[in-house]
Amino acid sequence: MRNIFNFGECIGIDLGTASVLVYVKGQGVVIKEPSVVAIDKTTNTILAVGEEARRMLGRTPGNIVAIRPLREGVISDYEVTEKMLKYFIEKAIGKTSFAKPIIAVCVPSSVTGVERKAVEDAARHAGGRKVFIIEEPIAAAVGAGIDIERANGNMIVDIGGGTTDIAVISLGGIVESRSIKVAGDNFDDAIIKYIRKKHNVLIGERTAENLKINIGTAYKRSMPVEMDVRGRNLITGLPKNITVTSEEMQEALQESVYAIVAATHAVLEKTPPELAADISDRGIVMTGGGSLLYGLDKLIKEETSIDTFVAEDAESCVAIGTGRYIEYIGGGEEFKNSPKRKKKFFFFG
Repeated sequence: MRNIFNFGECIGIDLGTASVLVYVKGQGVVIKEPSVVAIDKTTNTILAVGEEARRMLGRTPGNIVAIRPLREGVISDYEVTEKMLKYFIEKAIGKTSFAKPIIAVCVPSSVTGVERKAVEDAARHAGGRKVFIIEEPIAAAVGAGIDIERANGNMIVDIGGGTTDIAVISLGGIVESRSIKVAGDNFDDAIIKYIRKKHNVLIGERTAENLKINIGTAYKRSMPVEMDVRGRNLITGLPKNITVTSEEMQEALQESVYAIVAATHAVLEKTPPELAADISDRGIVMTGGGSLLYGLDKLIKEETSIDTFVAEDAESCVAIGTGRYIEYIGGGEEFKNSPKRKKKFFFFG
Protein backbone atom coordinates (compact mmCIF):
# COMPACT_ATOMS: atom_id res chain seq x y z
CA MET A 1 0.00 0.00 0.00
CA ARG A 2 1.33 3.43 -0.91
CA ASN A 3 2.43 5.55 2.05
CA ILE A 4 0.60 8.89 1.78
CA PHE A 5 3.36 10.60 3.73
CA ASN A 6 5.84 10.01 0.89
CA PHE A 7 3.84 12.26 -1.42
CA GLY A 8 3.64 16.00 -0.79
CA GLU A 9 4.58 18.07 2.22
CA CYS A 10 3.84 17.22 5.85
CA ILE A 11 3.31 20.24 8.07
CA GLY A 12 2.33 20.94 11.68
CA ILE A 13 0.45 24.10 12.64
CA ASP A 14 0.19 25.76 16.03
CA LEU A 15 -3.02 27.70 15.39
CA GLY A 16 -2.79 30.07 18.33
CA THR A 17 -4.94 32.98 19.41
CA ALA A 18 -1.95 35.33 19.29
CA SER A 19 0.41 33.67 16.80
CA VAL A 20 0.50 31.02 14.10
CA LEU A 21 3.60 28.83 13.87
CA VAL A 22 4.14 26.42 10.99
CA TYR A 23 6.50 23.44 11.13
CA VAL A 24 7.55 21.79 7.87
CA LYS A 25 8.94 18.27 8.01
CA GLY A 26 12.70 18.32 7.56
CA GLN A 27 12.92 22.13 7.93
CA GLY A 28 11.61 22.92 11.41
CA VAL A 29 9.56 26.03 12.25
CA VAL A 30 9.48 28.13 9.08
CA ILE A 31 6.74 30.63 9.95
CA LYS A 32 6.07 32.48 13.18
CA GLU A 33 3.65 35.36 12.69
CA PRO A 34 0.74 37.00 14.54
CA SER A 35 -2.70 35.52 13.84
CA VAL A 36 -4.09 38.84 12.61
CA VAL A 37 -5.90 39.58 9.35
CA ALA A 38 -6.59 43.02 7.84
CA ILE A 39 -9.84 43.23 5.84
CA ASP A 40 -11.32 45.94 3.62
CA LYS A 41 -14.97 46.02 4.71
CA THR A 42 -16.20 47.74 1.56
CA THR A 43 -14.95 45.00 -0.76
CA ASN A 44 -14.69 42.18 1.82
CA THR A 45 -11.16 41.42 0.64
CA ILE A 46 -8.10 40.53 2.71
CA LEU A 47 -5.40 43.19 2.53
CA ALA A 48 -2.74 41.70 4.81
CA VAL A 49 -2.05 38.70 7.02
CA GLY A 50 0.35 38.11 9.90
CA GLU A 51 3.02 40.66 10.87
CA GLU A 52 1.95 43.15 8.21
CA ALA A 53 -1.63 43.05 9.50
CA ARG A 54 -0.49 43.33 13.14
CA ARG A 55 1.21 46.63 12.34
CA MET A 56 -2.22 47.91 11.31
CA LEU A 57 -3.86 47.19 14.70
CA GLY A 58 -5.27 50.44 16.04
CA ARG A 59 -4.03 52.37 12.99
CA THR A 60 -6.60 51.60 10.27
CA PRO A 61 -9.10 53.94 8.57
CA GLY A 62 -12.83 53.30 8.86
CA ASN A 63 -13.10 50.93 5.91
CA ILE A 64 -10.22 48.68 7.03
CA VAL A 65 -10.39 46.47 10.11
CA ALA A 66 -7.58 44.36 11.59
CA ILE A 67 -9.02 41.37 13.42
CA ARG A 68 -7.94 38.22 15.22
CA PRO A 69 -10.07 35.37 13.81
CA LEU A 70 -9.37 33.17 16.83
CA ARG A 71 -10.45 33.94 20.37
CA GLU A 72 -9.60 31.98 23.51
CA GLY A 73 -8.14 29.14 21.49
CA VAL A 74 -11.13 28.57 19.17
CA ILE A 75 -12.31 29.92 15.81
CA SER A 76 -14.47 33.04 16.10
CA ASP A 77 -14.53 33.82 12.36
CA TYR A 78 -14.46 30.65 10.27
CA GLU A 79 -14.12 32.22 6.82
CA VAL A 80 -11.25 34.50 7.79
CA THR A 81 -9.48 31.67 9.65
CA GLU A 82 -9.68 29.50 6.54
CA LYS A 83 -8.16 32.24 4.38
CA MET A 84 -5.46 32.92 6.95
CA LEU A 85 -4.56 29.21 7.09
CA LYS A 86 -4.41 29.04 3.30
CA TYR A 87 -2.05 32.03 3.23
CA PHE A 88 0.33 30.50 5.78
CA ILE A 89 0.26 27.05 4.14
CA GLU A 90 1.11 28.54 0.73
CA LYS A 91 3.81 30.68 2.28
CA ALA A 92 5.34 27.63 3.99
CA ILE A 93 5.38 25.21 1.04
CA GLY A 94 4.83 27.45 -1.98
CA LYS A 95 1.86 27.82 -4.31
CA THR A 96 3.43 25.52 -6.90
CA SER A 97 3.50 22.40 -4.67
CA PHE A 98 2.22 19.52 -6.83
CA ALA A 99 0.40 17.73 -3.98
CA LYS A 100 -1.78 18.92 -1.13
CA PRO A 101 0.00 18.70 2.25
CA ILE A 102 -0.72 16.42 5.20
CA ILE A 103 -1.54 18.74 8.12
CA ALA A 104 -1.55 18.35 11.90
CA VAL A 105 -3.18 21.16 13.88
CA CYS A 106 -3.20 21.51 17.65
CA VAL A 107 -6.20 22.60 19.73
CA PRO A 108 -6.73 23.32 23.46
CA SER A 109 -7.65 20.25 25.50
CA SER A 110 -11.01 21.75 26.46
CA VAL A 111 -12.44 22.31 22.97
CA THR A 112 -15.76 20.71 22.11
CA GLY A 113 -16.30 18.27 19.28
CA VAL A 114 -17.92 21.03 17.23
CA GLU A 115 -14.96 23.36 17.75
CA ARG A 116 -12.51 20.57 16.88
CA LYS A 117 -14.47 19.82 13.70
CA ALA A 118 -14.38 23.52 12.75
CA VAL A 119 -10.57 23.54 12.97
CA GLU A 120 -10.34 20.32 10.95
CA ASP A 121 -12.68 21.63 8.24
CA ALA A 122 -10.86 24.97 8.04
CA ALA A 123 -7.50 23.20 7.58
CA ARG A 124 -8.92 20.88 4.95
CA HIS A 125 -10.60 23.70 2.99
CA ALA A 126 -7.37 25.70 3.23
CA GLY A 127 -5.62 22.97 1.25
CA GLY A 128 -4.94 20.03 3.55
CA ARG A 129 -5.18 16.59 1.93
CA LYS A 130 -5.46 14.85 5.29
CA VAL A 131 -5.86 16.62 8.62
CA PHE A 132 -5.02 15.39 12.12
CA ILE A 133 -5.97 17.19 15.33
CA ILE A 134 -3.69 16.96 18.37
CA GLU A 135 -4.25 18.36 21.87
CA GLU A 136 -1.95 21.23 22.87
CA PRO A 137 -0.56 19.75 26.13
CA ILE A 138 0.56 16.62 24.27
CA ALA A 139 2.16 18.67 21.48
CA ALA A 140 3.83 20.95 24.04
CA ALA A 141 5.26 17.99 25.95
CA VAL A 142 6.63 16.38 22.78
CA GLY A 143 8.08 19.72 21.65
CA ALA A 144 9.74 20.18 25.04
CA GLY A 145 11.57 16.89 24.56
CA ILE A 146 9.62 14.85 27.11
CA ASP A 147 9.29 11.12 26.49
CA ILE A 148 5.57 10.92 27.17
CA GLU A 149 5.20 7.20 26.42
CA ARG A 150 7.00 6.06 29.56
CA ALA A 151 5.02 5.11 32.67
CA ASN A 152 6.05 8.29 34.44
CA GLY A 153 4.07 11.36 35.38
CA ASN A 154 4.93 14.58 33.52
CA MET A 155 3.21 17.90 34.11
CA ILE A 156 2.89 20.56 31.42
CA VAL A 157 1.67 24.13 31.88
CA ASP A 158 1.18 25.57 28.39
CA ILE A 159 0.35 29.29 28.43
CA GLY A 160 -0.69 30.53 25.01
CA GLY A 161 -2.47 33.67 23.87
CA GLY A 162 -6.07 32.66 24.60
CA THR A 163 -5.89 29.65 26.93
CA THR A 164 -3.67 28.01 29.51
CA ASP A 165 -3.65 24.22 29.26
CA ILE A 166 -2.42 22.26 32.28
CA ALA A 167 -2.06 18.50 32.01
CA VAL A 168 -0.51 15.47 33.65
CA ILE A 169 0.70 13.05 30.97
CA SER A 170 1.71 9.40 31.26
CA LEU A 171 1.91 6.47 28.81
CA GLY A 172 1.19 8.70 25.83
CA GLY A 173 -2.09 10.11 27.14
CA ILE A 174 -3.56 12.79 29.38
CA VAL A 175 -4.36 11.54 32.89
CA GLU A 176 -5.64 14.80 34.36
CA SER A 177 -6.06 18.20 32.74
CA ARG A 178 -7.62 21.60 32.97
CA SER A 179 -7.93 24.45 30.49
CA ILE A 180 -8.67 28.02 31.54
CA LYS A 181 -9.26 31.12 29.45
CA VAL A 182 -6.54 33.09 31.19
CA ALA A 183 -3.37 33.57 29.16
CA GLY A 184 -1.32 36.12 27.21
CA ASP A 185 -4.26 38.14 25.88
CA ASN A 186 -5.72 38.26 29.38
CA PHE A 187 -2.38 39.67 30.62
CA ASP A 188 -2.60 42.43 28.00
CA ASP A 189 -6.20 43.28 28.93
CA ALA A 190 -5.27 43.43 32.63
CA ILE A 191 -2.44 45.87 31.85
CA ILE A 192 -4.72 48.11 29.77
CA LYS A 193 -7.34 48.22 32.54
CA TYR A 194 -4.73 48.90 35.21
CA ILE A 195 -3.09 51.78 33.31
CA ARG A 196 -6.51 53.26 32.63
CA LYS A 197 -7.52 53.07 36.28
CA LYS A 198 -4.18 54.08 37.81
CA HIS A 199 -3.00 56.77 35.37
CA ASN A 200 -6.20 57.81 33.53
CA VAL A 201 -4.41 56.92 30.32
CA LEU A 202 -5.69 54.65 27.56
CA ILE A 203 -3.08 52.51 25.81
CA GLY A 204 -3.45 50.11 22.89
CA GLU A 205 -2.91 46.36 22.60
CA ARG A 206 0.59 46.70 21.14
CA THR A 207 1.72 49.02 23.94
CA ALA A 208 0.29 46.66 26.56
CA GLU A 209 2.11 43.74 24.94
CA ASN A 210 5.40 45.67 24.95
CA LEU A 211 4.94 46.43 28.66
CA LYS A 212 4.25 42.74 29.34
CA ILE A 213 7.32 41.58 27.43
CA ASN A 214 9.75 44.19 28.76
CA ILE A 215 8.73 44.77 32.38
CA GLY A 216 5.85 42.35 33.03
CA THR A 217 6.28 40.71 36.43
CA ALA A 218 4.66 37.82 38.28
CA TYR A 219 7.18 37.62 41.12
CA LYS A 220 8.99 40.43 42.89
CA ARG A 221 12.18 41.45 41.08
CA SER A 222 15.42 41.94 43.00
CA MET A 223 16.01 45.09 40.92
CA PRO A 224 12.84 46.91 39.78
CA VAL A 225 12.68 48.16 36.18
CA GLU A 226 10.53 50.76 34.47
CA MET A 227 9.42 51.77 31.00
CA ASP A 228 8.11 54.94 29.37
CA VAL A 229 4.95 54.62 27.28
CA ARG A 230 2.58 56.98 25.52
CA GLY A 231 -1.20 56.85 25.54
CA ARG A 232 -4.25 59.09 25.41
CA ASN A 233 -5.16 61.09 28.50
CA LEU A 234 -8.81 60.24 29.28
CA ILE A 235 -9.41 63.66 30.85
CA THR A 236 -7.88 66.01 28.27
CA GLY A 237 -8.06 63.67 25.27
CA LEU A 238 -4.45 64.54 24.41
CA PRO A 239 -1.38 62.26 24.12
CA LYS A 240 0.46 61.76 27.40
CA ASN A 241 3.74 60.11 28.38
CA ILE A 242 3.89 58.08 31.59
CA THR A 243 6.47 55.91 33.34
CA VAL A 244 5.31 52.44 34.36
CA THR A 245 7.24 50.33 36.89
CA SER A 246 7.60 46.57 37.26
CA GLU A 247 5.93 46.83 40.68
CA GLU A 248 2.84 48.24 38.95
CA MET A 249 2.99 45.39 36.43
CA GLN A 250 3.07 42.86 39.26
CA GLU A 251 -0.02 44.47 40.76
CA ALA A 252 -1.79 44.60 37.39
CA LEU A 253 -1.11 40.94 36.62
CA GLN A 254 -1.66 39.50 40.09
CA GLU A 255 -5.21 38.25 39.54
CA SER A 256 -4.36 36.59 36.20
CA VAL A 257 -1.19 34.83 37.32
CA TYR A 258 -2.82 33.53 40.48
CA ALA A 259 -5.65 32.07 38.36
CA ILE A 260 -2.99 30.01 36.56
CA VAL A 261 -1.38 29.02 39.86
CA ALA A 262 -4.78 27.97 41.26
CA ALA A 263 -5.54 25.87 38.15
CA THR A 264 -2.13 24.17 38.43
CA HIS A 265 -2.79 23.42 42.08
CA ALA A 266 -6.24 22.01 41.22
CA VAL A 267 -4.77 19.59 38.66
CA LEU A 268 -2.13 18.44 41.14
CA GLU A 269 -4.84 17.76 43.73
CA LYS A 270 -6.59 15.36 41.32
CA THR A 271 -3.42 13.60 40.17
CA PRO A 272 -2.94 9.98 41.32
CA PRO A 273 -0.34 9.72 44.13
CA GLU A 274 2.25 7.77 42.11
CA LEU A 275 2.18 10.28 39.27
CA ALA A 276 2.23 13.19 41.73
CA ALA A 277 5.41 11.70 43.22
CA ASP A 278 6.94 11.54 39.73
CA ILE A 279 6.07 15.19 39.13
CA SER A 280 7.60 16.15 42.46
CA ASP A 281 10.84 14.47 41.36
CA ARG A 282 10.84 15.67 37.75
CA GLY A 283 9.33 19.12 38.20
CA ILE A 284 6.74 21.09 36.23
CA VAL A 285 7.55 22.12 32.65
CA MET A 286 6.19 25.41 31.30
CA THR A 287 5.72 26.14 27.60
CA GLY A 288 4.08 28.82 25.46
CA GLY A 289 4.82 32.51 25.12
CA GLY A 290 3.02 33.33 28.37
CA SER A 291 5.48 31.18 30.33
CA LEU A 292 8.17 33.79 29.57
CA LEU A 293 6.50 36.31 31.89
CA TYR A 294 9.17 37.17 34.44
CA GLY A 295 8.95 35.18 37.66
CA LEU A 296 5.92 33.07 36.78
CA ASP A 297 7.97 29.87 37.13
CA LYS A 298 9.25 31.09 40.52
CA LEU A 299 5.70 31.84 41.67
CA ILE A 300 4.42 28.38 40.71
CA LYS A 301 7.41 26.77 42.42
CA GLU A 302 6.75 28.79 45.59
CA GLU A 303 3.04 27.96 45.64
CA THR A 304 3.36 24.24 44.81
CA SER A 305 6.76 23.44 46.37
CA ILE A 306 7.69 21.69 43.10
CA ASP A 307 10.61 22.72 40.90
CA THR A 308 9.29 24.53 37.83
CA PHE A 309 11.18 25.06 34.59
CA VAL A 310 10.56 27.01 31.39
CA ALA A 311 11.23 24.79 28.36
CA GLU A 312 13.88 25.72 25.84
CA ASP A 313 12.32 27.68 22.95
CA ALA A 314 9.06 27.74 24.92
CA GLU A 315 7.14 29.74 22.29
CA SER A 316 7.77 27.12 19.60
CA CYS A 317 7.23 23.96 21.67
CA VAL A 318 3.66 23.34 20.50
CA ALA A 319 4.55 23.85 16.84
CA ILE A 320 7.64 21.63 17.15
CA GLY A 321 5.63 18.95 18.95
CA THR A 322 2.89 19.10 16.32
CA GLY A 323 5.50 18.75 13.60
CA ARG A 324 7.19 15.83 15.33
CA TYR A 325 3.78 14.21 15.50
CA ILE A 326 3.60 14.38 11.70
CA GLU A 327 7.04 12.76 11.50
CA TYR A 328 5.86 10.20 14.05
CA ILE A 329 2.81 9.03 12.11
CA GLY A 330 4.73 9.36 8.86
CA GLY A 331 7.46 7.00 9.97
CA GLY A 332 10.33 9.42 10.53
CA GLU A 333 13.82 7.97 10.97
CA GLU A 334 13.65 8.17 14.73
CA PHE A 335 10.57 5.97 14.79
CA LYS A 336 11.24 3.37 12.10
CA ASN A 337 12.79 0.90 14.50
CA SER A 338 9.77 0.83 16.79
CA PRO A 339 6.82 -0.94 15.08
CA LYS A 340 4.58 -0.82 18.16
CA ARG A 341 4.71 2.99 18.13
CA LYS A 342 2.73 2.97 14.88
CA LYS A 343 -0.20 1.41 16.71
CA LYS A 344 -0.57 3.99 19.45
CA PHE A 345 -0.61 7.73 19.62
CA PHE A 346 -2.63 10.64 20.83
CA PHE A 347 -4.62 12.13 17.97
CA PHE A 348 -8.08 12.77 16.65
CA GLY A 349 -8.59 12.53 12.92
